[in-house]
Amino acid sequence: MSSRAIPVRRCFESQRNFHYPKLMSTLLNTPPQATGYLLLFRGSDWAEGNGMSEDEINQAIERVNAWFEGLSTSGKLLAAQPLFDESVFISGKGGGSVTDGPFVEAKEAVGGYVLLSVSSLEEAVAIAKTNPMHDLGVTTEVRTTASSCPHVYRFLSRFATAAA
Repeated sequence: MSSRAIPVRRCFESQRNFHYPKLMSTLLNTPPQATGYLLLFRGSDWAEGNGMSEDEINQAIERVNAWFEGLSTSGKLLAAQPLFDESVFISGKGGGSVTDGPFVEAKEAVGGYVLLSVSSLEEAVAIAKTNPMHDLGVTTEVRTTASSCPHVYRFLSRFATAAA
């Protein structure tokens, strides 16, 4: 595992020994808070070259590496990881349906992610807009990470309101 992914892994490890009633009480009484911002990179067909020379591809890679280095140096980069194209989809009751992928076009496949520590969605978007991979046809989706599941919070809040 990449050393860049360790902070995320440690975050999950710190939640291993949770107390279920305490967790449920926290989920019900504390609205989820933003904990960071995730940049999802879509589009892997840039690697086919798109008519770029080897020198142009090398220059693009240097710009991308410099972008990541700048994020890391600034302390805004918590984790980053490229992803292989292979995937498995699990769905249905009890996870009974398992299908190998990918199933989306290369331009829609998630090719990697960055987890940022910044103060707002606007700041995350501003950083995402500077992504040099956009020049290669990659798109970036910006998502807010949450301290707890907002869907569970909404469900439990409705349930508590109905029971009152």
